[in-house]
Amino acid sequence: MLKIESIEPGSYASDMGLETGDQLITINGHVINDLIDYHLHVEPEHLVLEVLRQDDELWELDLEKLPGEDVGIEVEHPQPKQCGNQCVFCFVHQLPRGMRRTLYIKDEDYRFSYLYGSYITLSNLSESDITRIIDQHLSPLYISVHAVDEQVRKQLLRSDAPEVKALLKRLTAGGIELHCQIVLCPGFNDGSVLNETIEFLASLYPQIRSLAVVPVGLTDHRKNLPELRRLTEDDAQSCLAQIKCYQDQYLTELGSRFVFSADEIFLRANQAIPTWSEYEDFPQVENGVGMIAQFRQQATEVLLDAEPQELDRVALVSGVQFAAELKLFAERLSLRTGVDIDVFAVDNNFFGTRVTVTGLLTGADLIAQLKDQDIGENLLIPDVMIKDDEFLLLDDVEIKQLEQELGVSITVVDSSPWGILEGLEQISEGPIEIVHCDD
Repeated sequence: MLKIESIEPGSYASDMGLETGDQLITINGHVINDLIDYHLHVEPEHLVLEVLRQDDELWELDLEKLPGEDVGIEVEHPQPKQCGNQCVFCFVHQLPRGMRRTLYIKDEDYRFSYLYGSYITLSNLSESDITRIIDQHLSPLYISVHAVDEQVRKQLLRSDAPEVKALLKRLTAGGIELHCQIVLCPGFNDGSVLNETIEFLASLYPQIRSLAVVPVGLTDHRKNLPELRRLTEDDAQSCLAQIKCYQDQYLTELGSRFVFSADEIFLRANQAIPTWSEYEDFPQVENGVGMIAQFRQQATEVLLDAEPQELDRVALVSGVQFAAELKLFAERLSLRTGVDIDVFAVDNNFFGTRVTVTGLLTGADLIAQLKDQDIGENLLIPDVMIKDDEFLLLDDVEIKQLEQELGVSITVVDSSPWGILEGLEQISEGPIEIVHCDD
């Protein structure tokens, strides 16, 4: 059974008399144990719901709905299974003290991989988990492989993880589509180890749809952890050369480049970002693979669509890594809109200046570095810096507090060219006046 957390007013569920606290037993005869079961079985147009009411009365409800229409039920969300690995590169282990508790949770849960695209190592799957994944076709899943050499993988995970090759073969043979990643740690899983990993994963194409190679991220708060080093320019160039050879081979043999490098590796290698078409269907853009190429493509579209705005000036914040790219777009957008757009690159002193991505900037660093700057009256902040729906930055600084400290009005925008344009339009149009009408 699965607890109903809330009912949307005016929905099918509300009309049927369901209430918060009721328990879903079955949908169309399928037992509902968790959020995945609910999502898998609530889609048909004809539904028969078996519900245990809070007064222990058993209801059977018959419902006809339109295709894709929501029933109006929000069910209990599962608590994530915890990760038992002690990965040498784990970002959680590199966090400073004093941040919100949820940031220290290490999840390793195939359900979250299926629902949200979270990466898992497959290290804590039970036999029943594997059977369920295959039987319910929980696909795609997102897998952190890192290395298929078992000794190297155990060094990286620092756990007695099951053999990854066997697990990957079983899942792909069961029809599960996988997207994989390698966190590249120089001296551990680069060179010949990287070759072996790429070649094995490519042998399971097309069930393994894509592979991303991303650089290890290191903060200034690594204590009592194994020695790791950042990718150098030479490391990055070597890695890109390896991957380019495989891309050329697989494009001919498989019809796909299959393996892709994170944008950050190109930046560290001082090499040009590939063109938009070279990322195919952007299978790992959320993993930092092809984000710049996608940004450039959208920027072209936005500049064709942008019109003059009734606005003098706006400031944008960015991490150091993306600031140069953002400044180029801002200059061109300024010409189209007539708005003076200033981009402020913020160093990450909280985690360490080696961390350069925008999504890991904190309120403390924004305040410290922008407070004495002439940033004007309006500041755009990309949503990658904000905790979902809570208007909190990573260090729990609220947007309202940030506005007070900096003396500006802040607009949170989608971290894309379209988001920036919409932010300009929103500020230009001014606040929406809400008129309350009496009955």
